[in-house]
Amino acid sequence: METVIVIGAGLAGCECAWQLAQRGVPVILREMKPQKATPAHHSPNFGELVCSNSLRSDQLENAVGLLKEELRRLHSLILSCADAHRVEAGGALAVDREAFSAAVTEKIRSHPLITVVEGEVTEIPGGEVVIAAGPLASDGLTAAIAKMFPNSGTLNFFDAAAPLVSFESVDMDHAWFASRYDKGSADYVNCTLSREEYLAFWQALRTAEEAEVHGFEDKQVFEGCMPVEVMARRGEDTLRYGPLKPKGLRDPRTGKEPYAVVQLRKDNAQGSVYNLVGFQTHLKWPEQKRVFSMIPALRQAEFLRYGVMHRNTYLKSPGFLDRYYRVKECPRISFAGQITGVEGYVESAASGCLVGIELGRRLLGQAPADFPAETAIGALALYVSNESVTDFQPMNINFGIMPPWPERVRGGKREKNTLIANRALAALPQL
Repeated sequence: METVIVIGAGLAGCECAWQLAQRGVPVILREMKPQKATPAHHSPNFGELVCSNSLRSDQLENAVGLLKEELRRLHSLILSCADAHRVEAGGALAVDREAFSAAVTEKIRSHPLITVVEGEVTEIPGGEVVIAAGPLASDGLTAAIAKMFPNSGTLNFFDAAAPLVSFESVDMDHAWFASRYDKGSADYVNCTLSREEYLAFWQALRTAEEAEVHGFEDKQVFEGCMPVEVMARRGEDTLRYGPLKPKGLRDPRTGKEPYAVVQLRKDNAQGSVYNLVGFQTHLKWPEQKRVFSMIPALRQAEFLRYGVMHRNTYLKSPGFLDRYYRVKECPRISFAGQITGVEGYVESAASGCLVGIELGRRLLGQAPADFPAETAIGALALYVSNESVTDFQPMNINFGIMPPWPERVRGGKREKNTLIANRALAALPQL
């Protein structure tokens, strides 16, 4: 049996290696950590979550919730580790990041058919190769990809990570536990701001000093992970309709909806660390301390990690990759993860899952599995490879890229999405 080389031990690479090995295909997993790391990495473990601990909604009527259920049914390593180390977050799937990564690492390193080789890859190897380096591919690997595929084109966008604070330093006299619309358990710390407090915070945020990021411009920021200061510059109420929206929250001390709310979400199982939801940023660290401490509940906050900004790289995948994430002009090479233009942790794992399943079946002489557009995992792969997509941007899974429900549905969007989700699960191949 031919050995497959998988480059990158992030969520996509680990999932791909696992799916291959579980089918009896030997894998060499190449990972540059711990010898070399990116500014966003903090741990030597595999499957590191660097932006947020949240894997987003776990509800079937939400597209990413559907994608997670499909992955569970495909025996995903990433979802099994996430479910085993989840922390409460209302209707979302959130995990203890360190415990999750440790579990992924142990599963990969202990598999008899997976050999981990450390060190940076600067040349594309021969044979069957899956490049799952993620959006933070090293300069050496990025140069090797560009050299091998000079006409494929790569694009850069900038991604930002949110700060972390210690829970014991949060002033709960200005905050309370709740989930929006009281959905699920009360898993978020909600920090209130009055109109005067919000306006002062907004003015400070929009004029705060940013760290230098080479080539950064507002127009280059991917909308799904936009720095909070960039949102502030777009208008006085942009934040109140974004990460600071008070809708669905009612302050128990007043019985009223606050003017603005900053939500904190648990970052570890112990509940000792919380992240500022939606507060991705690339402000200078002293500025983060100054401005974010203007939030009443965070006036004495202990910042355990400040937000950082880093470059993400992704391919112009439409026309370059096929529906199985294989390079059309060189099908022995596949890509997986956010470098393909899928956006998000779950989407990244899903691409690695599909690549691992399909490559394993091909090497075993089996027919390709049919992941139709009616499934979330199939719809994502078909979107990324769709040559009719001209202005290609990183894409989260959403019901808009799946075939619409053919009939009018009573009960509104939620009921319609539930029908689409059930259709997807019925169409998912049994593998």
